[in-house]
This record gives sequence, structure tokens and C-alpha cells, in this order.
Amino acid sequence: MGSSFRLGRIAGVDVGVNWSWLVVFALITWSLASGVFPDQDPGRTQATYVTMAVIAAVLFFASLLAHELGHAVTARREGMELDGITLWLFGGVARFKGRFPSAGAELRIALAGPAVSLLIGVACSLLAWAVALPGGVDGVLAWVGYVNLILLVFNLLPALPLDGGRVLRALLWGARDDFAWATNVAASIGRGFGYLLIGGGIALFAFQGAFGGAWLAFIGWFLLGAATAEQRYLAARQALAGLRVRDLMTADPITVPSDHTLGEFIDDVAWQRRHTTYPVLDDGRFAGLLAFRCVSAVPRDQWDARDVRSCMIPAEEVPRLRADQEAIDALEELSGTSVNRGVVMDDGHLLGILSAADLGRALEAGPRRRP
Repeated sequence: MGSSFRLGRIAGVDVGVNWSWLVVFALITWSLASGVFPDQDPGRTQATYVTMAVIAAVLFFASLLAHELGHAVTARREGMELDGITLWLFGGVARFKGRFPSAGAELRIALAGPAVSLLIGVACSLLAWAVALPGGVDGVLAWVGYVNLILLVFNLLPALPLDGGRVLRALLWGARDDFAWATNVAASIGRGFGYLLIGGGIALFAFQGAFGGAWLAFIGWFLLGAATAEQRYLAARQALAGLRVRDLMTADPITVPSDHTLGEFIDDVAWQRRHTTYPVLDDGRFAGLLAFRCVSAVPRDQWDARDVRSCMIPAEEVPRLRADQEAIDALEELSGTSVNRGVVMDDGHLLGILSAADLGRALEAGPRRRP
């Protein structure tokens, strides 16, 4: 799940927000202001309820962020790299790079988030119950504490990719020393819970007209898709096992000088050596990627008036890969961009180019490609 805009860095971790988060924020604010808080604490003005709802929604998402930071900080202590944290429709997700180093590491990382949620839930509930607070504050804290504890229970269901599913996988992995088997078991349970939530949600919506049933079915659909994605990722990792970027890249690709016009590119390069994409060099330095389809879309009478820079993808938008990088990690990097290609660099020098199609062919070949 990618970020639509970036919030900044917290504890050294990039934090972003997906547009879907805004939808949930608005729905939570509306439901709290129009129903929950008026029923819980009658007699206040509508402006007060709206204020309480906005504060509660902000605290709720702050607690979700704290939950993901618990995962992220623990993961960094375990030696893992992170792409960042994204708040989105179903809360938050910490994006890890690579596989967990051990079953014990995954167990500690998986439990760190729920531990934070438990602390927040208990602390807010105790404050609301035991401390005399100004009007409305106790209601906000009680709701934040309650919802954190409810989400904690749901998140600990033994279904991948929920934290409970990761705990289950870590325990199975540690017991049998078989990551693939543990992943398939935990993901299969996750798919089962997904079907169960979808069926239960549809039944609630159809027979009782409860809008919550539709929401429950939507959560089940997400859980089903995410569990399936875990199994597909495992299959991809197995197919690419033992392969590195250097094994799949196109070494010493045909390059284009940045000062060439499009006409010179067609006459001197593309006419003789036809490829879909060409690295562009500026005095030997990588400057970007030139896609042939972009050039072909330019009218012929403009080829001599425009240089290749006018059509190229700038270097800062192109993923940089290492020759010794694992192929599965390269697949993750390329999957997160629209470029579908990455350049392989070594100390500023261009070694090769790797495309999603190269990785796709390796996936089709499967584990037979392993040395």
C-alpha cells in the first residue's frame, strides 16, 4: 500500500498517508459526532460533539501510528530495513524489506505492535474511569481506550497477515524450521477467516440491513486478498531463490547521449538496435531512461527539434539496484513503481538494466533456475 502524501519522519521512519485514510477519518468523525458521543454524553452542543469527534479520530489514528512504530522500531533493532509506514483505509502498515531474519525476530516484531495498543488501551481506559476530567475529555479517552482494545483482540486473530497470524507463523516456523510451510498454514487460516467475515457480513447486511455487515464483508475481502498475496509472495521467493540481479539483468546495455536529438537517436541507435528502453548518459553519468514508445508518439517533424531529455524518465524516478541484490528484493522495488525497470549501478557506473519482464521470465521458469 503506497503513500499518497508524506507526513515526515518519526524515530527515523518515513510516515505517509494514503488517500483512503481520509475517507475513514471522515466516517469515524461523522459517526462519533452524530451518534456515539450524543448517546454517551447527552446535553452538549453539536459543536462540542464535533470537536470531541475530531480529537478522538486524531487520537485513534495516532494510536495506530504508534502501533506500527512499535513494529518498525523493533524491526530495526532486529536488523531489518523498512520502506516506511503508511496510514490507510484499514489503519496502518509497516513495510519491511526482505524476509524476517529468524522465527524469534518475527515473533518479537509481531508482538511489539499489539503491546503498544494494549498499553494505550489500558492507559486511556483507566484515565477515563479513575481520574476526574473536564467535560467531554473522559468520553474521548474512554472511546479511544475501548477501540484500541477491540482492535487489539481482532488483530491477534491467528490469521496472516494480521499480527496474530505473524505470531502463529513465527511459532510454527520455530517449531518445524520450515518458513514456507508455516506461511502456507498461517495464510490458509487467514483465507478461512476472510471467507468467514465475508459470509457473515453479507448475511448481516442482507437479513438485518446492518451497514456494519457491509463493512465486515469489506474487511473479510481485504483479509482474503492479503492472505493470498502472502502465499504468492512466498511462491515468488521460492521461484527466485538463489538468483541475484546480476543473473537476470541486461549487462552493458545500449545507451544514448543526453545531447542527442530524437532524430539522431532514431538514425544512430534505434534503427540498428531496437529495444523498448535505453539508458541516457550525460558525460558518462546516468541521467534517465528513454522509452521508445515515448519517441514514437512524437510527430516526425519534431524529432530534430527535440532532444532525448524531453522524452526520458528522470534518473531520480528510476529505481537503483545492486548487482549482488537478491532478485526477490529487486522485484519488490520494481513493483512499487510505475517505471517497471531499474538500473544496476556500482559506484556511479552503469552496469546493466533490469526490467519487470526479466523477473517475470524467471518466475515462469520457477525453482528450476536455482543454481
